[in-house]
Amino acid sequence: MLLVTTFFVCLSHHTVPVIFGQLSIFFDQTNGLHLSRHIMGGAVSAGEDNDELIDNLKEAQYIRSDLVERAFRAIDRADYYLEEFRDSAYKDLAWRHGNIHLSAPCIYSEVMEALDLQPGLSFLNLGSGTGYLSTMVGLILGPFGVNHGVELHSDVIEYAYQKLEFFIKTSDSFDRFDFCEPSFVVGNCLEIAPESRQYDRVYCGAGVQKEHEDYMKNLLKVGGILVLPLEEKLTKITRTGYNSWETKKIIAVSFAPLVLPKHNQNGKARAVPLPPMFEVRSLQDLSRITIRHILKQNLAGMWPPPRRPSGRAAPRHKRRLRDHRDATSLLTNRYVFMTRLIPGPLDNNQHSASEEEEEDEEEDDEEGDDCRAVCEHMKTDEEAVEEEEEEEEEEEEGGRREGSVLLMETQVNPLREKILSLPLPEPLKMYLLHYREK
Repeated sequence: MLLVTTFFVCLSHHTVPVIFGQLSIFFDQTNGLHLSRHIMGGAVSAGEDNDELIDNLKEAQYIRSDLVERAFRAIDRADYYLEEFRDSAYKDLAWRHGNIHLSAPCIYSEVMEALDLQPGLSFLNLGSGTGYLSTMVGLILGPFGVNHGVELHSDVIEYAYQKLEFFIKTSDSFDRFDFCEPSFVVGNCLEIAPESRQYDRVYCGAGVQKEHEDYMKNLLKVGGILVLPLEEKLTKITRTGYNSWETKKIIAVSFAPLVLPKHNQNGKARAVPLPPMFEVRSLQDLSRITIRHILKQNLAGMWPPPRRPSGRAAPRHKRRLRDHRDATSLLTNRYVFMTRLIPGPLDNNQHSASEEEEEDEEEDDEEGDDCRAVCEHMKTDEEAVEEEEEEEEEEEEGGRREGSVLLMETQVNPLREKILSLPLPEPLKMYLLHYREK
């Protein structure tokens, strides 16, 4: 039985695609019916901001759990784009620039749901890229989880650490959640040292062929979950025993394949050392985690809503249609008024010709004055409508700017305010705040 998972219309390309499970059916209004696989994104409508994108993913049932929804809302996808490409951040499409790559939001949603994340688990991200997924995962794992990533390109690792630092220093979500900070290493994920520890959850962000399936499975603990694109299907593999597995196909996808390792001159592959699985934390670090956690528990319910007001104006074409309709009614009324000024035929023939001419001239002058007055009034009304429209747009745009500025200025971080009010030395306060800038 085929289940409809989503439906959307693409008017610009004259196609109406309907996705049934792993099959996409495209009805072309010009050329008829076409079949294709599930593409990388485009399954939901674009959003005006991060929250609207998440709303669309929820409506299409890509995001199904509150835990995953909170993680997605906590991190703005646009923060992981280069500045000149931020306008594309809220489209359900994959993005690539050089070595930097982000999968489509619908793919990340399916991955996060399939991983079934819980606090305290260990997670390995193969092809960690910008760190967007690893950061969302870290919000769920909490401070006692393990969050590791392997990335092939060193410039992408540098980019990921820049984005991670920006998140820690500037995002209120860092204070809302108990965060498991990710660690990234450079290397080929097919060259992980065999003595490395196994993980509770593993995700691979590149296409895996059948010959590498067992290699991926061996990275997993018993009871763990592996999510990967296996032979063009996003697949969930659960390790139920030492030699037993359960496999579930999620959706058809198209990922770039894994890059095969390059061997050294001696013919041996380079082993990629993963970060330590468990580090002995200092008493000072453990104290900070505990104090922040207790304060957050006491401040529950005092945080402002995570969703920011959209502040969106009514669509301009609708406003103009309404104004145009009002102006048309105004012009119609003026036209009726003007017709009433046109004199009818005279029934009284007792007036002399000169008197009639004088009266006609006077009436013509009066009519001309009235017509000029009406036309000037019409012009004034049209100009008033245009000026009013421009003023409305300026006020709405200014309101959006002022609203966002006001929101940034008045947004209160209860945890920060509480820590700053504690009777502690200033260096200790800054340590509890992770030396954050805001």
